[in-house]
Amino acid sequence: MTDERMHDGQLVLEDPLAVALISASVPEAEGMPVRRLSSPGTVNALFRIGDGLVARFPLMSTDLAAVRAEAEKMAEFSDISPVPAPRPVRVVDASVEYPSAWMVTSWVEGETAEGLSDARHPLLAGDLAGLIVALRTEPLRGRTFDGAGRGGGLTDHDGWLQECFDRSGHLLDVDAARTLWAQLRGIPHPGTEVMSHRDLIPPNLVVSRDGRLAGVLDTGSFGPVDPALDLVVAWHLFEAEDRAAVRAGVGSDDAEWRRGAAWALQQAMGLGWYYERSNPAMARLGLRTMGRLLAAEELRD
Repeated sequence: MTDERMHDGQLVLEDPLAVALISASVPEAEGMPVRRLSSPGTVNALFRIGDGLVARFPLMSTDLAAVRAEAEKMAEFSDISPVPAPRPVRVVDASVEYPSAWMVTSWVEGETAEGLSDARHPLLAGDLAGLIVALRTEPLRGRTFDGAGRGGGLTDHDGWLQECFDRSGHLLDVDAARTLWAQLRGIPHPGTEVMSHRDLIPPNLVVSRDGRLAGVLDTGSFGPVDPALDLVVAWHLFEAEDRAAVRAGVGSDDAEWRRGAAWALQQAMGLGWYYERSNPAMARLGLRTMGRLLAAEELRD
């Protein structure tokens, strides 16, 4: 990652201040070493505490209520996930030194999937299908889509996609991307919602050495959305055969599968140009996913 900031208004947190904040506010960290983690993440600055904890400092100022709500969602996700996921340990309020509330969670051991090759990964595809199905079984308990980000109606994102197309001509075949979005955007919402991770991208997935799903990260957005949203993971990670395994494992019909592709396009189109300078790893992810979408035989009319 470069030193360029990713977002307007992004907070800056130097390592000595992070260490001081953790020392003053996290009794569980007493005597433990603290080190910044290198990550392609776009939401939090991460600091590992000893072997078992990690501090998450939002890059944009976030109030205490919002961080507590995120912690509650993380705890719920961890309770039902078939693989390890972070559990909240402590929530700390904003201060003069750092104007955002922040959180400490448990550490999930392993390597993330961002460096996964384009080779076949059938075991991982099956594990991810199982994860999606497990999340869908969690009761909604009266909850509905909160209107934030992806997960409602596809056409709500037409304006964003237009900006992405306008800014991406030097990165990919924009005419083909426009055509594909036009084909997919009108697929209607099913009228039902399920509980979803909401951001199943490679940096949020921990993979074992034998190619199995070993953990899930960044679970604080767990909530109800279009059932197709978590299918973006198939496009971010897999070629055609393993995508088909995800689809079969989840049991997606044609409309749901194509809406999943639409959500992947909505996310991937923004990653390339937005993070081109400030976070090249995320930009590469977006462009690789767009390449898969534009080449996919199963999306051709």
